[in-house]
Parts: sequence; structure tokens; C-alpha cells
Amino acid sequence: MTIATAESLTAGNVATALGAAADAAVWYRGGVVAYAAEVKRCVLGVPEVPVVSETAARAMAEGVRSLMDADIAVATTGVGGPDPQDGEAAGSVWFCVVSRSDARVSHRQYDGDPAEVVDRSVQYAIELLLSMAKVVHS
Repeated sequence: MTIATAESLTAGNVATALGAAADAAVWYRGGVVAYAAEVKRCVLGVPEVPVVSETAARAMAEGVRSLMDADIAVATTGVGGPDPQDGEAAGSVWFCVVSRSDARVSHRQYDGDPAEVVDRSVQYAIELLLSMAKVVHS
């Protein structure tokens, strides 16, 4: 099973965590860190919607899964803070995990400084990947 990542808020930290795992070269296809809205739109196919949204998270995950030809992919997009963005409060994070036949979007609201929001988001993104991997593998 192969995995890909699309990250905004987490700025490559999910990729770093995955890359440190055993045999990552076998199953981790790669990722895209897309902080700028233009990169999300041009590289990952995010439509003209707020980039901190359910729609953006889904497009990012689907875009990177296709781009990397991975079995599953996860995307993170959110607001680390301290100020709100796109009508979303600081600490608001959208996630999407996709397989070739399924997609699951979720939202979390985290308290704390930007570093804490990123850390908790990385942990949750990895949990989502593990959950989807179990479904795909069964």
C-alpha cells in the first residue's frame, strides 16, 4: 500500500513523520506542501473556494493521491493562528483522507499556540491514514 500527503497548515510535518518510519522508501510516495492558495489551485486542483474548507481539503487529498499514484492520501489545511482566516477561527483544521474508492473529511478545532495546533494536526492526520489503511487492507 502506498501513501501520499498534501499539507498546508502542517508544512511538511506529516511527511517528516512518515519518512522517519521503517521502510518508508517502499510505501511513502511523496507529498506536496502547498502553503500558497495558487499552489493549492494549480498543483492540487483546489477550486476557487476558501482554502481553509472541507472542499479544499478534499481536493488537496484527491489531487495528491492522483499526482503521486498512491493508494491512500491525507491532506491538512487550517489556521494555526493567532488570527482567523477565510472565516475560520485560529485552531480550525480540515482534514481529508482518501483511497481509490473512498473519501473521509473531518474538522477539528484545537486550542493552543500555532505549534500546538500543528503538532495535534500531524498526530490526527497519521491516525486518519492508519484508519483508512486498515479499511483498504481488509
